[in-house]
Amino acid sequence: MGDEEAVLFANDRFYIAFTARDIKAMEELWATSGVICVHPGWQPLYGREEVLESWQAILGEEGAPAVKCRVPHATLHGDTAIVICIEELDGAFLCATNVFVREDGDWHMAHHHAGPVHMDESDLPEEPDVAVN
Repeated sequence: MGDEEAVLFANDRFYIAFTARDIKAMEELWATSGVICVHPGWQPLYGREEVLESWQAILGEEGAPAVKCRVPHATLHGDTAIVICIEELDGAFLCATNVFVREDGDWHMAHHHAGPVHMDESDLPEEPDVAVN
């Protein structure tokens, strides 16, 4: 698997953990240091501990929304990769930026930022050529 596919696979792992409300998988995905997260409507969260506490709260909610990652696009810069994608939550759309860093040969999330975007299904770009399972 090439780097782009590996990054997209790591991105998929994030959304699988989110949808499954799997805090252990979420913890394993995040980088060991230098992490930042901005949930929609939240102040920025700095540091692994604060970020993971936020995910524990979100994933522990009974009403946590189901999220679907749409049209992910990865750009690599050495041992850092940026994935831009559209998150679909209950029919609404957010644009997300997910930044991954290579740690010990694996891709780990260092930054997640999602915010509202004005679009509907017809505005979604075509799916990229690379499919990751």
